[in-house]
Amino acid sequence: MPSPNTSSRQQLRQQLRGRRRSLTRQQQRLAAQSLARQLHRLPTLRYARHIALYCPADGEIDPLPFMQALAHQRQRRFYLPVLHPVHHNRLWFRCVNSSTPLGKNRFGITEPQGKGPGRAPWALDVVLMPLVGFAPDGSRLGMGGGFYDRTFAFVRRWQRTTPKLIGLAHELQRVPALPQADWDIAMHSIVTDKGNYPAANKE
Repeated sequence: MPSPNTSSRQQLRQQLRGRRRSLTRQQQRLAAQSLARQLHRLPTLRYARHIALYCPADGEIDPLPFMQALAHQRQRRFYLPVLHPVHHNRLWFRCVNSSTPLGKNRFGITEPQGKGPGRAPWALDVVLMPLVGFAPDGSRLGMGGGFYDRTFAFVRRWQRTTPKLIGLAHELQRVPALPQADWDIAMHSIVTDKGNYPAANKE
């Protein structure tokens, strides 16, 4: 059943997606470099061994420079989301490196191709996920498909402390407050090219 604030969330998505699309290629590159510096400062990521992230699309801030800077550390593994082969509207995670072939899925989103080692969502240490908008209290507005919300619903249901869920965004995607739906998963923090916003309801 639709949330009573569905209309306002859709309008906000359109507005915020327009903001990030307006950034030039140079602005995106500088933002990605700044984001990598912010991520390097996080204690949560300092000790993480299995880290999921994403290939940017639609103006999303790019986390790949962070991965590339740590690619030489053999004890770390990085993963990209793929559409789950069995469970509809959920994600699985494939281990990637510089030689992993990439292609587009049915939504036009870049993901690993062929066969390779995967990892279940509950077995990850940290998940760096994209978002459309965020508020300073750590609340997140996603694209509306619910893939991440469904995939990581177990964190709330099982009261898990891992994986740590960290939303990534451009600072210009920040808004004073966000209408939340019952199914929205809570972030542990939001990190932008300008700083870190720990969630109000997370340690």
